[in-house]
Amino acid sequence: MSPPQITVLGECVADAFTEPAPARNELALRVLPGGGPANTALALARLGTPARLLARLSGDVFGRLFRDHLTESGVDLSHAVEAAEPSTLAVAELDAHGQAAFSFHAQATADWQWTGAELAGVDLADTACVHTGSLALVRQPGAAAVEDFLAAAAPRTTISIDPNVRPLLVHPEAYRARLPHWCGLADVLRLSEDDLNLLLPGTPPEQACDTWHAAGARLVVITRGADGALASLDGERVHVPAVATPVVDTVGAGDSFTAGLLHHLGTHQLLGGRLTDLSLADVEAACLFAVQVAALTCSAAGPNPPWQHQLAQPTPDTPAALRLDPTH
Repeated sequence: MSPPQITVLGECVADAFTEPAPARNELALRVLPGGGPANTALALARLGTPARLLARLSGDVFGRLFRDHLTESGVDLSHAVEAAEPSTLAVAELDAHGQAAFSFHAQATADWQWTGAELAGVDLADTACVHTGSLALVRQPGAAAVEDFLAAAAPRTTISIDPNVRPLLVHPEAYRARLPHWCGLADVLRLSEDDLNLLLPGTPPEQACDTWHAAGARLVVITRGADGALASLDGERVHVPAVATPVVDTVGAGDSFTAGLLHHLGTHQLLGGRLTDLSLADVEAACLFAVQVAALTCSAAGPNPPWQHQLAQPTPDTPAALRLDPTH
């Protein structure tokens, strides 16, 4: 059975990576289309999920790059806004382990200017899940319109949120202040260990999961890089190991994990409501699939998620997840 449609709402960002320049006193940049929500929509489409991206796309050179890149991978841009403002630019420097440190050029750019009128006409009749997060949820003036859209969608669709904290652009306190409200809307909360350390410094992951469950999120997944992922479903927990892979860079890995998680749940007809039929075994299987998608993304340069045909089929020696006692 084919997976249902997932609608993703959020930004497209031009990711510029430094490269060796031909002469001294010059800087060469290689620009790739990115942005957390756009990466997630791209990965969903490549995995075979009908993915629609609600984005505000500039008419500048970067905006044209976004449109071509997303369309070529099968992302539906029929409800994307043609924005007059410029695109957001992020300049990335990679360390020896492929981790990226970003500097952002995002003042008054297209991604943050959402209005209620732009989102009011979006038909969610065929959408099983709405996924959003990152800067679109906290950058004003559009963040309030995005929250209103989620609140209107929540009674009819599964809501997935990835905070994707960017402290260089928005102070973590802004995320902390809104996170309980987001948990009240969300069925799925996926975040990284770095996000956890910024949102609840010094808090053990299990305790953080319980905090967010109490605020309303039914499924919480914390990705932990080489240590895999911790998933908590109403306090029942499972740890899924990472897939060993040569790392080119980690850009877009978390977004690809989210796409893999939602794609697997959708393929098994578990999206479309409050996840009432979801079991811990379902969560484990979805996370095992998601870590494979994330690993393949790490093995390629930039936010370049895999296509469905690139994924290996499970084998009898695929490592089993290590179950954790939810009381610990």
